Amino acid sequence: MNKSHAPAAQKGVLGMLIDDHREAQRLFKEFKSAKDPARQEEIVRHACTALTAHTKIEEEHFYPFLRDADPDAFGSLLDEASVEHASAKDLIAQLEAMKPADDLYEAHFTVLGEYTNHHIQEEEDELFPKVIDKAIDLRGLEKPMEDTRREAVSAKAPA
Repeated sequence: MNKSHAPAAQKGVLGMLIDDHREAQRLFKEFKSAKDPARQEEIVRHACTALTAHTKIEEEHFYPFLRDADPDAFGSLLDEASVEHASAKDLIAQLEAMKPADDLYEAHFTVLGEYTNHHIQEEEDELFPKVIDKAIDLRGLEKPMEDTRREAVSAKAPA
């Protein structure tokens, strides 16, 4: 989905989420070409932090808002998204406890990328168009989502 096609009432929030999606896709692609274990670890840490912040803003703001706005239209999509988030969080926790030299490190990150790409496709092909079609005004979510993202990123920053 191209964020420029979103109407004003959805553009800020959907644009933020789409930007997150593109960053995650870029990091997974970059990991594939990185040969240096230190660089791989840097990419994994960055991706885990970004994905943690992304899931937090969706779970605390975006998903509940949509569920309240129209439970029948969004319920099953949001249920699936929540399960996908749980799988991603589990892989993130495992990756955060690993080092690049560990067995299955690359496999964990590759699977996280596959799950993430599936999640992105469902959001951009099904959920976001439904939000636009139903003309749901998301403008009130933008600042709380930005604040939550900032808090989540700073909480994951090394001390």
